[in-house]
Amino acid sequence: MPRSSTVPTTILSTTCIALLFSGIAGGTPVKASDGTSACRELTPKACVEHAMEAMGGRAKLEAIHTLELDVIGHTELMEQSYRQAPFITSYERDRITVDFSGGRMSEVQHSVWPESDPGQAESDATLVTTPQGGAYGLTQNSPPCSEADLDSAKETLALGPERLLLTAAAATDLHFEPDETLRSTPHTVVAFQWHSTPVRILLSPFTQLPDAVETVRQFRDFWYFWGDVRQRVYWDNWKLLHGIVYPTNQITERNGKLLSSMQILDLDVNKPLDEKRFDIDPKVAQRSLQNPGWDRAFKPDHAKELAPGVTLFAGSWNATIIEQTDGVVILETPISNTFTEGLLAQAKKMYPNEAVKAVLTTSDSWPHVGGVRYDVAQGAPTYVLDLNRPLLDGCLLHPIPSNLMLCSFIPGNPILGSYPQRRRSDWGIIESCFILCVARRRKGSTWFTFPGTVCSMRATRWC
Repeated sequence: MPRSSTVPTTILSTTCIALLFSGIAGGTPVKASDGTSACRELTPKACVEHAMEAMGGRAKLEAIHTLELDVIGHTELMEQSYRQAPFITSYERDRITVDFSGGRMSEVQHSVWPESDPGQAESDATLVTTPQGGAYGLTQNSPPCSEADLDSAKETLALGPERLLLTAAAATDLHFEPDETLRSTPHTVVAFQWHSTPVRILLSPFTQLPDAVETVRQFRDFWYFWGDVRQRVYWDNWKLLHGIVYPTNQITERNGKLLSSMQILDLDVNKPLDEKRFDIDPKVAQRSLQNPGWDRAFKPDHAKELAPGVTLFAGSWNATIIEQTDGVVILETPISNTFTEGLLAQAKKMYPNEAVKAVLTTSDSWPHVGGVRYDVAQGAPTYVLDLNRPLLDGCLLHPIPSNLMLCSFIPGNPILGSYPQRRRSDWGIIESCFILCVARRRKGSTWFTFPGTVCSMRATRWC
């Protein structure tokens, strides 16, 4: 839309809001100007209806069939190195089309990735998600989108600012929870379940607007490895756009840490859709629904013997099985419990009469340590770089979904041991009872060279 077609009005005066929406349903007065929890005098559903009135009314929210957004934002890449805050950051400028009626989204993305090689930092992509699946592109050769992309689209369609209150009002288990202080102000909390995901909405006592929405679930992006993650999305900088009071700033936290910030630069409502934007190949879409994501199986197809007794299994994240005179050492158990279960089974198949005496993990990047929870749950002696010990301890003790209880940490099980980083100038020699190698620390990783081989492998290739 041309920016002159609307008159954005920032919501600055809480008194104005309180006077404008001073009553609902039968003229019941609601006193919110003093910051008290006005919704406590109502039922949970009436409280949500009151919040809808603050946004412009149920009818106007239900009348939003399509939405076009021009947004700019950044994301903190915690998964690259959790303990090295402040984190490296990626940037993006996106044009997003949301079709609420059809359950579809199209995102034209322009990204800037900080760890790219010179001249390769910027990239463009088009992500399309539909009820039948999703793809990055509109051709037969386009790659399918990830399950995390599909989850994100579903969340936008049901729990975004346009639909959150409507979804809450339709919930049969909608209820109050104790007030919670947000930005130094007690907020009314209403809660419900959405597809087995607990959802909490924090409503401002002044404006009655939803200042934040919180969910707890296992995400299928890089946060998959943490199990149940508490995500809180904050909405701010509310403006009157197309007759709707709408938040133009969105900040997302996970487990209490800042993840991303997004600012809306332009917004249009109920603009006619170009169907070509959603015309993805059905076969590609179907493949996205079959994507195992991080819970992928171990495949021994690309085994390579680097030296006698040292077998590398190459892939997106590599793993190595090492035979020694008194047992087997596993170097890296990445990706997931399922992958690691298969890797340990492969070690047993290769060396049926030898036990795994050590699992060695070298990195603090989350996909690289995706199988450590399984290692510890199975009682495998597991060793990590001492600098990474706090990260792994936190991961092991973090709550996990019920479907992963098989891999839950049991106090008393053999827990992580850590190996120190001894330095000889910039290089160090790690000599332990289970492996002899040359190692060098870089960020949260260790590089290995096996004595007697010509192959020098960096952690990013081994993990």
